Amino acid sequence: MTTKIELTVEGMSCEHCVARVKKALEGIEGVRVANVTLDPGRAVVEGEGLDPEALSAVVEDTGYAAHPMV
Repeated sequence: MTTKIELTVEGMSCEHCVARVKKALEGIEGVRVANVTLDPGRAVVEGEGLDPEALSAVVEDTGYAAHPMV
């Protein structure tokens, strides 16, 4: 079953930042697609067996703050 998780992402300032976050998210097992937008700072991730905390952690590892949207 496909799951969709939305994250707020803080600290991105350019398209390079967006590409970096997208690449990090798409590197997680189970992620099918990650759409990241600069304004507003948001990532929408779709895939199988996704963990919101793991998604946030990988974004934080790239240098940006991320929180699952409720």
